[in-house]
Amino acid sequence: HVQSFFSIIEFGRTGVGDWSIGEHVMSMIDSKDERKGGELDLHKDKGSRKDVEKVLLLCTRGVTYRHRHLFQDLLQLLPNCKKENKLDTKREKEVVNEIAELKGCTSSILFEVRKRMDLYMWMAKTPNGPSVKFHVQNIHTMAELKLTGNHLKGSRAILSFHGAFDDQPHLQLLKEMLCQIFGSSTKKHQKTKPFIDHVFSFTYADDRIWFRNYQIVLDDERKKTNFDKMQLVEVGPRFVLNPIKMFSGSFKGKVLYENPSYVSPNVIRAEQKKGKSARYTQKVKAKKRRKMHESNNMRAPDEF
Repeated sequence: HVQSFFSIIEFGRTGVGDWSIGEHVMSMIDSKDERKGGELDLHKDKGSRKDVEKVLLLCTRGVTYRHRHLFQDLLQLLPNCKKENKLDTKREKEVVNEIAELKGCTSSILFEVRKRMDLYMWMAKTPNGPSVKFHVQNIHTMAELKLTGNHLKGSRAILSFHGAFDDQPHLQLLKEMLCQIFGSSTKKHQKTKPFIDHVFSFTYADDRIWFRNYQIVLDDERKKTNFDKMQLVEVGPRFVLNPIKMFSGSFKGKVLYENPSYVSPNVIRAEQKKGKSARYTQKVKAKKRRKMHESNNMRAPDEF
């Protein structure tokens, strides 16, 4: 299992296959990277940091304690992340593009909470897109798990992707976005430590993306490094991302992909309530049948 992780290690960006939608979207990302590179060349003598990828992390009103703890865990895992106050609106999500521009961020992660129960995560490349909407399930935070793994705060991570990410076009685009958001911490960022001591694992199974964070444990650091005895110890957090829709723009635009197997949690809760109501209706019908039976079969009067 450990060998499978290190056989698919990704240190940086990887290309997207030849497909029409992917070429359209990735051209927008590449054009932005070229523009940023040009700005770097102009200010190279002044020591500018405009080429550093920065991620904006914010949430809407109504988050629960579990969602808030996951928010704090991501802040610790991403040293190039900037925190923003809660959004007062859930309809006008384009405001995030303006906030990201003011903060100097090139990517954004938005926690959208519905009915204080359902957590939706938006990942977007601001301001031109693309963007993805996920339904977050099976959330387990670092404080809840209490695992034995531990790594430096602010250290860099190796990205490990499942082989299924190269099979379908929308998964290739998701892989590219995850590389730029979770793997964008470089040595040039002031809060990043020049060490690589943990692995971000993205596994695709059951039409969902399973996220895990592992610490790289060496046998004895004083001796020569023996990669055969290298181990992975889980740190946390854990969560599952169920993709819903992908858009060509940032929080808007043409729908590039829509998950046909996605079922809204409101529909699931409605079905559960229907099951409970069916039991109640059976009880009511049984009471009516009992009354009809008693009325048709009257007891003989007791002579005493």
